[in-house]
Amino acid sequence: MPQLHYAQLRYLSIIVLSWLAVFFLTRCILLASHLADANVSLLQLAGVYGIGLIYDLGFLLYAILPLALYLFVCPASLWRRRWHQRLLIGLVGISLFAMLFTAVAEWLFWDEFGVRFNFIAVDYLVYSEEVINNILESYPIYPLIALLAVIATGTSVALHKSLEAAFNAPLLSRVHAFTSLAILFLLTGLSGLSIGQDTPRGLGGNTYQRELASNGPFQFFAAFRNNELDYQQFYTTLPEQAVASLLRDEVSEPNARFMGSDPQDIRRLIDNPGQPQPLNVVLVTIESLSAKYLGSFGDTRGLTPNLDELRKSSLTFSNFYATGTRTDRGLEAITLSIPPTPGRSIVKRIGRESGYGSLGQQFNALGYDSVFIYGGRGYFDNMNAFFGGNGYRIVDQSSVAESDMAFKNAWGMSDEDIYQQTIKVADADHAQGKPFFLQLMTTSNHRPYTYPEGRIDIPSGDGREGAVKYTDYAIGQFLQQAREKPWFNQTVFVFVADHTAGSAGQEDLPVANYHIPLFIYAPALIEPREFTEVASQIDLAPTLLGLLNVDYSSTFFGRNVLRKDRAPGRALIGNYQHLGLFDGTDLAILSPRRGMRRHDDALGLSHEISTSTSDSLMQRDIAYYQGASHAFQKRLIAWHPTSLPDERLSKR
Repeated sequence: MPQLHYAQLRYLSIIVLSWLAVFFLTRCILLASHLADANVSLLQLAGVYGIGLIYDLGFLLYAILPLALYLFVCPASLWRRRWHQRLLIGLVGISLFAMLFTAVAEWLFWDEFGVRFNFIAVDYLVYSEEVINNILESYPIYPLIALLAVIATGTSVALHKSLEAAFNAPLLSRVHAFTSLAILFLLTGLSGLSIGQDTPRGLGGNTYQRELASNGPFQFFAAFRNNELDYQQFYTTLPEQAVASLLRDEVSEPNARFMGSDPQDIRRLIDNPGQPQPLNVVLVTIESLSAKYLGSFGDTRGLTPNLDELRKSSLTFSNFYATGTRTDRGLEAITLSIPPTPGRSIVKRIGRESGYGSLGQQFNALGYDSVFIYGGRGYFDNMNAFFGGNGYRIVDQSSVAESDMAFKNAWGMSDEDIYQQTIKVADADHAQGKPFFLQLMTTSNHRPYTYPEGRIDIPSGDGREGAVKYTDYAIGQFLQQAREKPWFNQTVFVFVADHTAGSAGQEDLPVANYHIPLFIYAPALIEPREFTEVASQIDLAPTLLGLLNVDYSSTFFGRNVLRKDRAPGRALIGNYQHLGLFDGTDLAILSPRRGMRRHDDALGLSHEISTSTSDSLMQRDIAYYQGASHAFQKRLIAWHPTSLPDERLSKR
């Protein structure tokens, strides 16, 4: 068994012990800053530091693996060279600076949120410009960085003798090197299996004790895989019975029967009046199509002639809003009809993204062929796992022959190509006498804004305007071809955006920047008109099923907004941290650290004021997000086909 008197192991031990010292001091400082809140006994203190050491070592096993691999295969002739040793000394200094910088970042994060790194820290990378500017304005960051550099350099100098001793120690033999490497890989694997984001951190005790026992860098990287924020921990809550009552008032429809034993379970049987209509459905989710780009919404550049013409023949929703700022949020809302719970969308919560009562499952239960058709490769944003696990079969770029794609870029095949694949699937299902539900996700209206040449009068790659105009062109071509098909008159076409082209603004949730178009087009079936009340992406699924007069078992947080006996309109909007409810005039916002505020006249002057749980708009806001987070955690939105009604709820 190799001993630490070998050169490579001594060098690694210096780095590991230095990092452990930084972790220990960080934990001490964080504990001292909230000693009263942590309320630790001596036994609990031992648990905090003991479990904390496990987390620290768990992170370090991953962190040192690349370096260890290099050191163990480094030839002796290179190891003994002076320039190489100086390089390794410099690496110690850089690693110390990195860990000190992380410790300071942890302190700042802890000071603001009272927790170690989590998805909020990951989110800071998404909004890096705003975060960096905020840090520069809030802290003397440059002098602080200089101080950390001095400390790291001074510590490296202080370790000089230990490092020289390591360089002069005997080297591992090849057998010992491979043995050490095998042991390190084994320990790393065992660490990955036994140490998670939540365990063994589950000490019991209070939140501060659990957070102190974790490791900040470990939590940061774990947040990439499990990007969630615990609603109960970070946001304002109401009593469960109050949430249950408010939420059921929000989602209830006439003759609906709630089924769950959990007070917050909104699973219910929906009775849509009229004879069921087994119509085909083609639901097109368009990349980044803000309502403001359409001429029918006021744009004067003539970018969307086909969509502007389509609006005249469609059921148009002129006050419709996306739930979030990313494609995965739009797909989540449209497919599952759930508000944007804090953290990462359900689509991207790997390992927890399947088995839900999706729109695809609803159509499957009616005998449809439910297909998700994506212009790119569905591993992006975890789409294949999400749709494949929630009732859809998948057609994406990887399943399309190269000869069937006229154009592609980094994001995938052009919109023309995805529509050609859609027509192929529809033709095949129609030939078999099977109704189809085809849910598309386009890619062309996205940087680098490239598309086939010669289609429009704006050169490919010239910017967003060209991409919007090409998107519109492809829709026009698709509908022109579809009108020649025998299945056209029995098909409902839905055109909606996943999100807008840009949601940033001076406010956390600028409502106007969530405004998207929604057109429902079936000229032989649905009378053209304009629906002007506020509605949300989560309302699309129940509204669509309502148009088909389908009775079903629903876990949807949205509602059929076309019913005459509907509740007042509202839109749910969010951006990972901030969770909003817009009622058409005012906006209530929930934020981490139990923040509550509202923007009166949100589309106008947008006057911000603090508020409380006595505010009825804030109560509705809390009910939606607390209820949705609870439903996700308890799997109250799971798909249970046996809960579907055995017969029509009302006699026809």
